[in-house]
Amino acid sequence: METVYPECQKCNAGVLIPLSDYGREGASIMYKAWVCTNPECGFNIRIDNGELSIGRTVAPSNK
Repeated sequence: METVYPECQKCNAGVLIPLSDYGREGASIMYKAWVCTNPECGFNIRIDNGELSIGRTVAPSNK
């Protein structure tokens, strides 16, 4: 079964892929963010402390 991801509505060149993370107590958080695969676009949507953030700068973690 092939997974199909949604097309990015901002650039129409990339697709949105889901990213997961771990919470403060180590619990897995599935689909915490969706990020466009087009590096020139940079669109992202994510959940931070229960609030929805759109378009925040995405960068590698220092952890």
